[in-house]
Amino acid sequence: MNKTALLMSATSFLENLPDNTISAELAISKKVVGLKIYDAPILAIGSSQDPYFRSFKDNTIIGEHFLLPEEWLPDAQTIVSFFLPYTSDVRAGNKIDPYWPSEEWLHARVEGQTVVKKMCQHLQSELANAGYQSVIPTLDQRFQIRRGTNPDEQPFASNWSERHVAFVCGLGTFSLSKGLITAKGMAGRLGSLVTNLPLAVDERPYAKIDEYCSYCGACVKQCPVAAISMETGKNHQRCSDFLDKTTEKFKPRYGCGKCQVNVPCESCIP
Repeated sequence: MNKTALLMSATSFLENLPDNTISAELAISKKVVGLKIYDAPILAIGSSQDPYFRSFKDNTIIGEHFLLPEEWLPDAQTIVSFFLPYTSDVRAGNKIDPYWPSEEWLHARVEGQTVVKKMCQHLQSELANAGYQSVIPTLDQRFQIRRGTNPDEQPFASNWSERHVAFVCGLGTFSLSKGLITAKGMAGRLGSLVTNLPLAVDERPYAKIDEYCSYCGACVKQCPVAAISMETGKNHQRCSDFLDKTTEKFKPRYGCGKCQVNVPCESCIP
């Protein structure tokens, strides 16, 4: 079992997964029946002992509640992080209305997360078949999202951050809007596993946490509620409040993603 085998398995699984296509039973309207959510995945490998992980316990980054790989799995060796890029149809749909999320995006955000979950479980099964243990932190009963109460704390911070983990593994760097810019852009979803399978670690092709961001300001203009600024970055509370509004309007679905489309980092590194 190596990275190539994992990626081939993940790619084949996604190609044959019915959940990656919106069925007539689930579709909000006829327009999105047959919509494909994700294109082929990309994947990166990180070391459980990477010093970045311990730095995430700093309150200015994530917080003391962040759990290290070995706290999820005592004999952790490796982190497997993957990115599922949204298809051009999903991205194009969300460019039409400047304020509300499109039907395509609502499906990609909610039904798309089901695909991420099943991808994690598939990779976990592949590792188990090869004789190795793994934990999917975001599906573990210990996973939690913490709301900061002090000014020096992050307003919303989970004890396992897919974006930060992906950065460590070499998948991409942060944007002004706090998303992760990968080789396939930032419009998509991330997932990861902690495993005791020793694998060759990918070298990070960047040195700075925001190396791929050109600070062009496109995401600032795209945000429907002015939650992003060139001076202060992203206002997470304002963003969260708008997501709550979309939940009220589109329940049981929600989403926004306007900062991920009509921007240079939508589907590639600027």
